[in-house]
Amino acid sequence: MVYMGQLTEVRPGHRLREEVIGFFPTTIRALLGQLPASAWSVLEEVRLRVHKPLILSRAGGETMLTGEGLPTGDPGRAYRVSEEDVVRTVELVTGSSLYAVEDELRQGFVTVPGGHRVGLCGRAVVEGGRVRTLKYLTGVNFRISREVQGVADQVLPWLIRGPRTMYNTLIISPPRCGKTTLLRDLVRQISNGVPRLGFTGLTVGVVDERSEIAGCYRGIPQRDVGLRTDVLDGCPKAEGMMLLLRALSPDVIATDEIGRREDVEALEEMLNAGVRIVATAHAASVEELGSRPVLRDLLQRHIVERFVVLEYRHGPGAVRRIIDGRNFETVEAIQCSR
Repeated sequence: MVYMGQLTEVRPGHRLREEVIGFFPTTIRALLGQLPASAWSVLEEVRLRVHKPLILSRAGGETMLTGEGLPTGDPGRAYRVSEEDVVRTVELVTGSSLYAVEDELRQGFVTVPGGHRVGLCGRAVVEGGRVRTLKYLTGVNFRISREVQGVADQVLPWLIRGPRTMYNTLIISPPRCGKTTLLRDLVRQISNGVPRLGFTGLTVGVVDERSEIAGCYRGIPQRDVGLRTDVLDGCPKAEGMMLLLRALSPDVIATDEIGRREDVEALEEMLNAGVRIVATAHAASVEELGSRPVLRDLLQRHIVERFVVLEYRHGPGAVRRIIDGRNFETVEAIQCSR
C-alpha cells in the first residue's frame, strides 16, 4: 500500500511555509514561521477560533502552539486566538473585501492562490431562504492544498482500458483522505499521456467549482494539470460540464465532489456524448454511496466502471481497494491489506 506521505510533494516544506504564512496576521505569522520545514510537510490545517487555542492539524493528530511558538498539548499554555487575529486573517485572505468573495462565502469558504481552501464560520446573512454572506466571523480553518505528483501511479493501470480510452471512474472516501490530490495527478497523467502503459495523452476538461483541483489564480492554474487540460474555474459543476462539452471538445471531463441531482444528470450527458468521466464523491464505501438517493443511480445504472476507495491510515491517500462498477467486486490484483 502506497501513501501520499511516502511520495515527494512538489513544494517542499519551506516553500509551502512561505506561500501560506502571508495570509496570517503578524503574531500568528511569527509563530508559524518558527515551525521547521518537516512540520510544514505534514501540516494539513491551521484552525483559528476566537478565544480558543491555535490548533494545527497534521497527519496522525493535532498540536497547539504556545506564545513562544513551541508545540504543546496543554490548552492552558497555548496561544489564544483573538478577535483581531480572525478579523485580520479574513482581511488578508479576502484582500480586505468580503464583498469581492461573496459568491464563495455562500459556500462557507474562500480559495486563495495555491489552491488552499479557507473555511469561515460566523453569523449567516440569509435572504430568500439562502445564505448571502457571513458576518461577525469567529472561526477560520486554513486547509493546506498539496500537489503530490506520482500518487496516481498505483491506480492508473486499473483505470486505463486502451491507448486512448479509460474507465469512467469515481474516487470515494471520507473527508481529508486525499481525493482531490489523487484526482489532480490523474488529470495530469491522463492529459500528458502515460508512455509506460502505452496510453496517449487526451484532452481533459476540468470543472473546478471550488478552485481546488487546478488552484487557479486569475484563471491561470497554479497546479500542474497537464499539457492538454482546459480548466473552467469557479463554475458550478453541471453548467460547467455542458459548457466544456459545447466549446472545447474534451475526451475526458474531471470534476470534484459530485452529489447533486444536476451533477449526475450532467454526467449522463457527457457519457451520451462519448466523453469519459473521472470525479470524486464523499463516502466511506460504495455501500454508503448507495444510501444517498441522488448517487444511487450511478450504481444501479452502472454509469461508473471503476470505484477507487481511499482511506486515512497513517496519513491521507491510502488506496483501500478498486471496485469494478459492473459487478461491484474488488479488482483482485489491486486489493490492499495491512
